[in-house]
Amino acid sequence: MRIRWYGQSAFLVEGSKRVAIDPFGSMEGMASRGFTFDYPPIGPIEADVLLITHEHRDHSGAEVVQGSPPTFRSTAGTFDTPIGELVAIASEHDEVAGTQRGPNTIFCFELDGLRLCHFGDFGQASLRPEQRDAIGSVDVLFLPVGGGPTIGADGATAVVRTLAPRLVVAMHFGNAAVNFVEPPDAFLDAVGGDVRRLETSEFDVDDVIGAAGSTVTVVPVAPLN
Repeated sequence: MRIRWYGQSAFLVEGSKRVAIDPFGSMEGMASRGFTFDYPPIGPIEADVLLITHEHRDHSGAEVVQGSPPTFRSTAGTFDTPIGELVAIASEHDEVAGTQRGPNTIFCFELDGLRLCHFGDFGQASLRPEQRDAIGSVDVLFLPVGGGPTIGADGATAVVRTLAPRLVVAMHFGNAAVNFVEPPDAFLDAVGGDVRRLETSEFDVDDVIGAAGSTVTVVPVAPLN
């Protein structure tokens, strides 16, 4: 299985099927609001399934995905999909029940023998017990770590400790492309253990995933224009 990070929370997971998650479209207008967003445009890309965790523009650029793949966006439930069962778990983008930034979906699915879980822009103070139960076991966890509109170092570390995945893929953190979230350093210091800063934005899961009972945390390189 190969994972490509496009920036923010946007990924393409390629195995026996291709899953696109949270692609962003045109981000024109960010500069006028004082935000830097210099990730290269995405696509067009092909996918068998498209997942969109919430409707903010830097996560909901469905138009960059070619064709008409089954799309699950800003929803909760359990669904039959081309990749099998998809569990979509309701959560919030903030610590005040979504009243500031709205809802967020945690998506969990299995692909090629691994269970993957993408947290979108999770901003709650902590996971609720029913969310933890719905998530179940996790092999590969895509987790925001940059604070600001999502959880930061302490919240992300608590999620890692709770779920104990074999691989954590850091996302939604500050770097040369974006200026409105914090770098991953505080999270990496807090989570400890086997931390690897990759030299590319693409990687093979088999090259980095931890053995059963251990966790590896990876930080992909931010793609830049």
